[in-house]
Amino acid sequence: MKIAFIGDIVGKPGRLMLKRHLKRLQQEHFIDFTIANYENASHGFGLTEKNCVELLGYGVNMMTGGNHSFDKKEILELFDKYPLIRPINYPKATPGKGLYNTTILGHEVAIINLMGHYTMPLVDNPFTMIVEEVAKLKTQHIKHIIIDIHAEASSEKNALRQMLKEDVSAILGTHTHVATDDLEVIDGCCYVTDVGLTGCRDGVIGMDDVVPVKRFLTALGGHYDVPDECKAILQMLVFELDDEGRCVGAEKIKIYDDKPKIVTQAWMD
Repeated sequence: MKIAFIGDIVGKPGRLMLKRHLKRLQQEHFIDFTIANYENASHGFGLTEKNCVELLGYGVNMMTGGNHSFDKKEILELFDKYPLIRPINYPKATPGKGLYNTTILGHEVAIINLMGHYTMPLVDNPFTMIVEEVAKLKTQHIKHIIIDIHAEASSEKNALRQMLKEDVSAILGTHTHVATDDLEVIDGCCYVTDVGLTGCRDGVIGMDDVVPVKRFLTALGGHYDVPDECKAILQMLVFELDDEGRCVGAEKIKIYDDKPKIVTQAWMD
């Protein structure tokens, strides 16, 4: 099976890039299922129902979240209506779930959203929780396990790779919006520290640069805005899993505005 994973979709420019390109890419790369991270999809903070329906209509099959999952309070009513999850290590009383189970080409697939510790909201220990969760899935004979690790620190993502590379199919980093050049398949596990954003590429992490630059120069904050128009990028991974849930190949796809795609193959180790 071939799975596509899209990192943080940032505002209207990110949504428009999916509208323009996603269905064509799904056909060109024979993609069976598409996952995307929604946490910045509605003007940079959270997700509205309108934008949720919009993204699903563009070809996204399910979506993961992060520390901005609850910025739009209407999402509290959306978890039971749409294929959305939030980080699994939020407290148990938090609305929503952190695990999504589905069947793709006859195989049970588990998709987990996990959030790191550094600079993040108060959540349970991601490392002890994910070890227990993966062990539980293994007892259910689920071999295809995909993790969106939403974390600031690259060390947390690297540690997760070392802990679980022999037990899960893919560990895919989100949150920083800055893509890393370390896509690899190691011991049958697809790994990248950060997929990178889909949205504006000519500001600061998808936002208009005025407020962030002012903050760095003066230490004074302000409201971050997503420009309506900008130079945009789409960044997506496509990875292939065999019947045993092991990754046998992966590639990174980038599209700058409406220019031809750039495809980079993963390092196979």
